[in-house]
Amino acid sequence: MKLDVLLGLQWGDEGKGKIVDVLTPHYDMIARFQGGPNAGHSLEFNHIKHILHTIPSGIFHEEKINLIGNGVVIDPVVFKNETDALANLKVEAEKNLYVSKKAHLILPSHRILDAASEAAKGSTKIGSTLKGIGPTYMDKTGRNGLRIGDITLPDFNEKYRFLTNKHRTILNQYNYDYSLEQYEEEWFEGIERLKKFRLIDSEHLINNFTDRGKRVLAEGAQGTLLDIDFGSYPYVTSSNTICAGACTGLGVAPSKIGEVIGIVKAYCTRVGSGPFPTELKDKTGDKMRQQGMEFGSTTGRPRRCGWLDLPALKYSIMLNGVTQLIITKADVLSGFEEIKVCTEYKQNGKVIDYLPYDIGQDVEPVYTRLKGWEEDIREIKSYREMPDNFKKYIDFIENQTGVKVNIISTGPGREQAVFPFPL
Repeated sequence: MKLDVLLGLQWGDEGKGKIVDVLTPHYDMIARFQGGPNAGHSLEFNHIKHILHTIPSGIFHEEKINLIGNGVVIDPVVFKNETDALANLKVEAEKNLYVSKKAHLILPSHRILDAASEAAKGSTKIGSTLKGIGPTYMDKTGRNGLRIGDITLPDFNEKYRFLTNKHRTILNQYNYDYSLEQYEEEWFEGIERLKKFRLIDSEHLINNFTDRGKRVLAEGAQGTLLDIDFGSYPYVTSSNTICAGACTGLGVAPSKIGEVIGIVKAYCTRVGSGPFPTELKDKTGDKMRQQGMEFGSTTGRPRRCGWLDLPALKYSIMLNGVTQLIITKADVLSGFEEIKVCTEYKQNGKVIDYLPYDIGQDVEPVYTRLKGWEEDIREIKSYREMPDNFKKYIDFIENQTGVKVNIISTGPGREQAVFPFPL
């Protein structure tokens, strides 16, 4: 059995958490393959909003296995807080959550390094979530990091102190006040919590699952346009958010990848700094933000909003080999008299239909205008009942990308999903 991959095709915040939760009944395992607590996957059911940062979005289905893969970086404090919140909801994560021994640990000093580095950049800061993600991945690639498996070793405390002292030396170059000790007590409590979970060589588990015909869904975090290699560098995250990242972040061969499910909002958003060709800095953008409740689930920061960008979307589809699309937040566009879609760019007087090396340099979007719809679609359950102009919008996206839309999300709830072409 091949492994399916679900990932975001924009700058993150596409609604992956809700979709994973909707799809989980069709799978035996949900596996996170990259990122860390900079992710915020929101799910809403029973009139309660749940936000997960590290734990896979299938955790509310107790009969399903959830796996935090080796490509994820874990902050024990965030992990403990998440499991405490789940326990309050009568979800016993210890029963069905596995953690890779090869996943790396975010230390308190990683978070301080992140904050000090960002503060030193001043006006050139990249908009980091300040969760310590970048410094942790730097230690990973520099072969200095601590991994989950290390917490079971007798010399773990010595390893921790050695790396922390190295970080103190680096921090000496910054004019930044900090107190490491105030974080450490809670951090070590988080370590003890991690020890209660099944810490495993996850690459064996996941390959055994697929070899036995079990269905696995790999869950990505952030979005394709934040990929460390192919995103809008340097305003990117520190991991590979594309489909290839599922192979390295879980330990599966490329030949084992099956369906690649791409999540895209009906419009575009971005949090933090970085180029955003279709950004709307007017009342239309404000309307999108308010109707879509576009505020970061991890940081609370207002998201920048703009029209759908097809050159960027087609770029993401190409990189990931997307086989099916899921459109989220379609309901947010209700009430717009006109919908614009960027189909090309103008750069240096030339019209191009692809994502250039630098999308922040003299890039002007070229728009196609479509008629909007007034109808509220949040309670519609059948695609045939959708407004005609909405269907034309979906047809336009499919024709431009060459990929079918299989699910349309019309609100935050589990039940608010329409299946034009069911999986």
